[in-house]
Amino acid sequence: MAAHRPEFELRLAAGEADIRAAQRLRYEVFVEELGGDGALVDHAARLERDAFDAHYDHLLLFDRARPGDAAIGVYRLMRDDMVHRVGRYYSESEYDLGVLKASGRRLLELGRSCVHPDYRGGAALMQLWRGLLGYVECHGIEVMFGVASFHGSDPAPLAQPLSLLHHRHLAPPALRVRALPEHFQRMDLVPEAEIDRVAAMRAVPALIKAYLRLGGFVGEGAFIDAPFNTTDVCVVVDIARVPDSVRAIYAREDPT
Repeated sequence: MAAHRPEFELRLAAGEADIRAAQRLRYEVFVEELGGDGALVDHAARLERDAFDAHYDHLLLFDRARPGDAAIGVYRLMRDDMVHRVGRYYSESEYDLGVLKASGRRLLELGRSCVHPDYRGGAALMQLWRGLLGYVECHGIEVMFGVASFHGSDPAPLAQPLSLLHHRHLAPPALRVRALPEHFQRMDLVPEAEIDRVAAMRAVPALIKAYLRLGGFVGEGAFIDAPFNTTDVCVVVDIARVPDSVRAIYAREDPT
């Protein structure tokens, strides 16, 4: 936790310098902390980047009470009316999004979300989510989706939490994206009756649990991302299903 009282500033990236700030934080978290890698990761400059970054919106959180100008929280956002910039969603490298794209609903892809280790535990993520839901309201978004990760690329130790998500939080057919066949990893690895639900939910990453609290679901099948050392699930949130009590928590004006 930060040793001082944070002075949060939340805004959308306004240029290349802001995007690099996001990429530096992503490098610290995804590469240094979690052991990930990728074809465009710049180890010399300490930037976790890819070909999609220039085409997405980047929501950044800063602490102006912290020395320097480093981002302490980031989210990468792609609306359906922006997809023509790059031709496809990032998630389509892992999941068949056909049911969402054919729905006629306003879509927002979420990705590359992370928070600096000093700011984990509540307040910073709350700020990011306030900004995210403000963005959703401003643009009339109806469905949010995106891949979220478990650390590690071996599904065996994740059998309990993956099975819990499959049995208890599988998306309804109209929202049920599916992992691509060539990388499909079953999530129903343990019968529902044999799941230790308390321990399994404890093993679910905080970000995925936050989506579930919004009324979110997971798609069918997981995706093993070996270069990033993660096991990914696709989370889908129907904004119409978000409880009013949850909306009230995050209600405020934020970046658009």
